[in-house]
Amino acid sequence: MIYAFNGFVPVVHETAFVHPQATVTGNVIIGRQVYIGPGAAIRGDWGQIIIEDNCNVQENCTVHMFPGTTVRLQEMAHIGHGAIIHGATIGRNVLVGMNAVIMDRVQVGDESIIGALSFIRADEVIPPRSLVVGNPHKIIRQVSDDMLAWKTEGTRVYMQLPADCHATLRVCEPLREIPADRPVQETHYQTWNERRQ
Repeated sequence: MIYAFNGFVPVVHETAFVHPQATVTGNVIIGRQVYIGPGAAIRGDWGQIIIEDNCNVQENCTVHMFPGTTVRLQEMAHIGHGAIIHGATIGRNVLVGMNAVIMDRVQVGDESIIGALSFIRADEVIPPRSLVVGNPHKIIRQVSDDMLAWKTEGTRVYMQLPADCHATLRVCEPLREIPADRPVQETHYQTWNERRQ
């Protein structure tokens, strides 16, 4: 659902895909090939949200802010399932892991990886290519070239998803049994641990 609020109508590029069960409200700008998953709440009621090209905001994420703030997800930012971005700036090609919480005025440097369930307190500045984990967060090391390549590959899978959703996603009735000719899904990507082995 897309809602105008207080005179602001969201701007969504035609190549982006906003799931019908997501909610986008007010002063929100969504760029090219962006994926917004079901259950996501992108609330530009008290400030502006800019989601640049090739980002993804996955299922059940919340993006919001204190009044007068701009939240920016820079190009290829990858926001994992259930994460909360509240008043922060997420740098280019950053991965925010599942259920992580990034608080107000945080600046996450380009090419960083924020681990699942991490909590970053307000006003923190995370240097570029930092690997961050924990609650409260700790920077444990630099993101390696191999880890960054893995992250970038995963984001490219999500960059294809908006076009695939526009082309094939449809409401349907479920089948009552598994058909004999049901196709096998392709393996597009591996977990980090599988990749390292």
